Amino acid sequence: MTVRHPMLTWLLAASALLLSGICRAEIPLEATQTLDKLHGYAASADWDNYFALYSEDAHFIGTDATENWNMQEFSAYARPTKGWHYTLVSRQLQQHGDVIVFDEHLSSKSYGNCRGTGTLVLSPQGWKILQYHLSFPIPNAMAKRITAQISAASKEE
Repeated sequence: MTVRHPMLTWLLAASALLLSGICRAEIPLEATQTLDKLHGYAASADWDNYFALYSEDAHFIGTDATENWNMQEFSAYARPTKGWHYTLVSRQLQQHGDVIVFDEHLSSKSYGNCRGTGTLVLSPQGWKILQYHLSFPIPNAMAKRITAQISAASKEE
């Protein structure tokens, strides 16, 4: 195949490279640091700094179906504890303007593999957590057995 318009080919290649860089904009370091601090403060039970990372209207969704808390409710649950420790395995973040959605694979001595998902929003004070959802990923091969156990337990209550 012969290239008849080398300048056009070069221009298209340069445009594609430029657009790929725009589409893969770097996630602000401050956003990643917010999530890193979240886990550090939880591990040391530094609840004042921990809850300062959340927006005022934030929600925490825990692993139990009843755990869908605003910050006042979540604070009442967390503050009497000695904290919890989750080790980051991997994290994916995707920015949409002043909003970042994230998915974290975490490890815990108590629970093993865990997942944290949520939303960060840019505020005048920096990146704040609007929602955090902690869950246990269930392998598809085990899902029917596990959900049947959950269903049976909820009928007993």
